[in-house]
Amino acid sequence: MDFNYSFSINLRVRYSETDQMGYCYYGNYAQYFEVGRVETLRSLGMSYKQLEEEGIMLPVSAFSVNYFAPAFYDDALKIETTITEIKGARIYFDYTITNESGDLICKAQTTLVFVQKDTMKPIPAPKSFTTLLQKYVQN
Repeated sequence: MDFNYSFSINLRVRYSETDQMGYCYYGNYAQYFEVGRVETLRSLGMSYKQLEEEGIMLPVSAFSVNYFAPAFYDDALKIETTITEIKGARIYFDYTITNESGDLICKAQTTLVFVQKDTMKPIPAPKSFTTLLQKYVQN
C-alpha cells in the first residue's frame, strides 16, 4: 500500500555533533532520521516501545542519503519524515532536512523490516499498525 503520511520535528545541532570545520558530522544524520522516524510513529499513536512489547522489531535493511548543504553548530533543523509505502514486511520512509532559512540540507530514504522478536523472521506489518495508516492510503 502506498501512503502519504508526514510528520516534522525540529532539533538543534549540538557542538558535540560537529567536526573540526564546524560542520555537522555526516554520520549524525542517521540518528536524526531515527528521531524523525520514532516521532512519526508516535504521532500516529504507535511507539517503538509498543511494537517491541508486542514482540516486533524494526531493523533497518536499506539506507541512502544525498547531502546538498552542510548544517552547522547551533543550526535549527527541521526533519520531515514521510511514510510512503508498506509492502509485505517492509515499511519505507523518506526524509527531508532543512535549516531555519529553508535551505535543503539533505534527503534520505530508509527501508525497515517488521520482524518477530523471538525468531528474527520477517512478518507482515501488524494490523494494529496498518489500521492507524488507513486514512493516509494513496489511490
